[in-house]
Amino acid sequence: MTMPADTDTTSPKYLRDKYAIVGVGETTYMRGSGMTTRALGTWAVRNAVEDAGLKPSDVDGMLSYQSGDSTFSNFIAGDLGIRPNFYMDVFGGGSSTEALVGMAMGLIEAGMCKVVVIFRAMNGFSQVRIGGTGARAVAPVSGDALHGRAYGWQSAGQMFAPTFMRHMYDYGTRPEQVAAVKAIHSEHASNNPKAFYKQRFTVDDVLKSRFICKPLHLLDCCVETDNGTAIVVTNAERAHDCRHPRVLIRGVVGRCNKPRLDMHYQHGPISTVAGRYAREILWPNSGVGPEDVDVTGSYDAFTFTTMLQLEDYGFCKKGEGGDYVSDGTIRLGGRRPNNTSGGHLCEGYTHGLNMVIENVRQLRHDVDDSCPIGPNGRRRHTYDYREGGCRQVEKCEVTANMGWANPGTGSAMVMRRD
Repeated sequence: MTMPADTDTTSPKYLRDKYAIVGVGETTYMRGSGMTTRALGTWAVRNAVEDAGLKPSDVDGMLSYQSGDSTFSNFIAGDLGIRPNFYMDVFGGGSSTEALVGMAMGLIEAGMCKVVVIFRAMNGFSQVRIGGTGARAVAPVSGDALHGRAYGWQSAGQMFAPTFMRHMYDYGTRPEQVAAVKAIHSEHASNNPKAFYKQRFTVDDVLKSRFICKPLHLLDCCVETDNGTAIVVTNAERAHDCRHPRVLIRGVVGRCNKPRLDMHYQHGPISTVAGRYAREILWPNSGVGPEDVDVTGSYDAFTFTTMLQLEDYGFCKKGEGGDYVSDGTIRLGGRRPNNTSGGHLCEGYTHGLNMVIENVRQLRHDVDDSCPIGPNGRRRHTYDYREGGCRQVEKCEVTANMGWANPGTGSAMVMRRD
């Protein structure tokens, strides 16, 4: 697909197609890794650099994000023989991936680095669990937790559920509609050899699972895993020399907020999330709109977070998200598949990085599914999406990723095949 570039160097549009993701890598998605986050991070970064066809000495920038549970970049760099000209470790979670891609582009644009690795390493099941159990349960109450815990908001589900409840009230959205997100993502995961959960679930399975925090059932929630994930960013010119077809970055939004973040519900509507504001940056800067996107990667910490984002980024009208995620649109073979690896609900929980990795592979037309490998070493995709089969989207040219930290904060990115 040929798209026009912008020659005005004072405009964010000038960065369209100027940078690319050239390498992706991850560890196994597991529980009880028995490894440190340092070992997991080193494993994932090595895989991503090798995937790009680069050497550790080619990398001169490292970025990571953590929530008190990861290993800093300079330790990973030292273990792999990388000498950074710039490194930074930011505090963050679900809205970090796309934001750090934007930072990597800025570092290269400023001449501070040439090749930047972004990674996330977490023992999200065996050590610091996002749900407020494990190591996090004994942490002292401080900062924002002093406010949230007073209202019983200990876990992400407790904090986010009121947004979904309000959406149900405002628009008549039904639990069975968002339960379809789990069912569809599980179909995708069943064709993913590396997914933690490969079982196909039904809408009834979700609705019959026990309540965690109304209206959230157990199967509405993501799968907590131990894992490392990484991507490699460089400029489009250098990307020509890397191993795979170029995956070009059209536009990025990093950590866009609603008018108020700490108590976003005081600046309503409660059922609107940060994507409503992020889309005003994403689509003009990318030069495309929702109708041009072939595959989405919408953050699925819970089934309803996917629905809310797809709606507020404009893939359907406000209030129609329940229909959009349950009418077959987001299924492989549908009009616009979402989270084709199974996402956080089924593949593994990575705070968003695995969904970028998946869309990079989709754009390369080389998703690692169960299709046979041809004489050229590339998979011969059948586009048969029955269980245990293909998950490559035919004619995938443009993808969009939507990251979620909470209802009030989000990040996003549009990529395209060269």
